[in-house]
Amino acid sequence: MSTGHDLVRRAGAVVFVTDLAAPELAPEDAHHLADVLRLADGEAVVAADGTGAFRLCRFELGVVTRGRPGKRRAVPARLVAEGAVSVAPSSEPPVTVGFALPKGERPEWAVQKLTELGVDRIVTFTTVRTVVRLDEAAAHRRGEHLRRVAREAAAQCRRLTLPAVDGPVPYRAVLATAPPGLAVAEPGGPPPTAATTCILVGPEGGFTPEELDLAPGLVGLADTVLRAETAAVVAGAFLVAVRAGRLRPA
Repeated sequence: MSTGHDLVRRAGAVVFVTDLAAPELAPEDAHHLADVLRLADGEAVVAADGTGAFRLCRFELGVVTRGRPGKRRAVPARLVAEGAVSVAPSSEPPVTVGFALPKGERPEWAVQKLTELGVDRIVTFTTVRTVVRLDEAAAHRRGEHLRRVAREAAAQCRRLTLPAVDGPVPYRAVLATAPPGLAVAEPGGPPPTAATTCILVGPEGGFTPEELDLAPGLVGLADTVLRAETAAVVAGAFLVAVRAGRLRPA
């Protein structure tokens, strides 16, 4: 285990900041550290910028101080930088999982788990059989919400890089911007291979024949028909395990 990983594991928490040179806590992060995690004053926290750069900081609890007579001044919780900025090595090749947008809170669950696994890019998309339909404004709000979910999940699992979370976008747009190694998940397809770096999962009604014809390749993930969010997590687990050398496909 590297020194960087040891530092992250020993710290009281990981938080994401905009500027590592002068790390500032967002109000919601200050609340989480102080009131949810209940970190002690002076406890070590790792601040990360989401790209792999990070540094050790000291957490200082907010206090209320006395100013002029009869006046009280609140000092918010803050981070005090202590260690030098380090950069965690990136995992190669980057892996992508896309899934057709399901109903309810299932997209949030899938994004959370894919972030925990270490997937580099997560894409939500729409197909002919996708039930959820969003206008431009609603699609923007949904994308922003899923990015917040990924940020919170990355901090919770102590991941130093934030995944790119894109979409919702049309299925054809995903195919147009996908990296080499893309395959579409389809029951009965051949197993993924070591060359597979991107897997797209369709809606519960499945891809249409026309959509499958657009796919550069097909892969099967299980002997049963999986829910979209389950299939997405299975795909992410496979891609990350192969990249890490923990799984050697035929």
